[in-house]
Amino acid sequence: MNITEEKTVAEVVTENIKAAHVFKKYGIDFCCGGGISIQKACAKNDVDYVVLAKELEAIDGQVPRAYNYDNWDLDFLIDHIVNVHHSYVAESLPLLAQYSARVAKVHGAQYEEVIEINRLFIAVAQELSAHMQKEERILFPFIKQMVQAQKEGSPAPRPPFGTVNNPIRMMEMEHENAGEILKEIAKLSNNYTPPEGACNTFRALFAKLDEFEQDLHQHIHLENNILFPKALKLENS
Repeated sequence: MNITEEKTVAEVVTENIKAAHVFKKYGIDFCCGGGISIQKACAKNDVDYVVLAKELEAIDGQVPRAYNYDNWDLDFLIDHIVNVHHSYVAESLPLLAQYSARVAKVHGAQYEEVIEINRLFIAVAQELSAHMQKEERILFPFIKQMVQAQKEGSPAPRPPFGTVNNPIRMMEMEHENAGEILKEIAKLSNNYTPPEGACNTFRALFAKLDEFEQDLHQHIHLENNILFPKALKLENS
């Protein structure tokens, strides 16, 4: 992405809607106040232009790597899930909450579906926040204890929840519920397609929701299809 001081905030967001999330991070109005140059926006908001420009230029420069997650040790896989996917969810929820609430308030009268999208997003945000805490405080530490016991050849720890299958079943049910909510959001948003002439906040909301759903699919895949089956196998062994 070619960034210059003279380009307006709105021009950059129009070229790549992902830029909206960078501007939002630094408190720069990319919607109603997006007609000023990036340099002026930085000066107005006391933001280092060089730092901002580097982030904008790097938006599409990150090429995802292919990993063989199935070969990873479970404790390493857990750290990856927490550091990559849980962190992404935690960082994205406040941003999406702002976008969703604003779009519902400003455009809800004309596009009633965004009011329901906002309601559904609030529900999935609450569920995911509680879900991740349960994993990080209860399930993941116990799986790590099992891994450590196996490495040391020591007796397996006794789970406080009967068997590891109990919290796993709960996590899988919550995964399914979160997935169903996002499917409904995708349906209401016509697969995250903003209406013709939609403002930048409207477009940013749908783009971020699309990205969020894709990340959640990968997140759930790593847990449901790799981590959980192996944790059950480890406990049984």
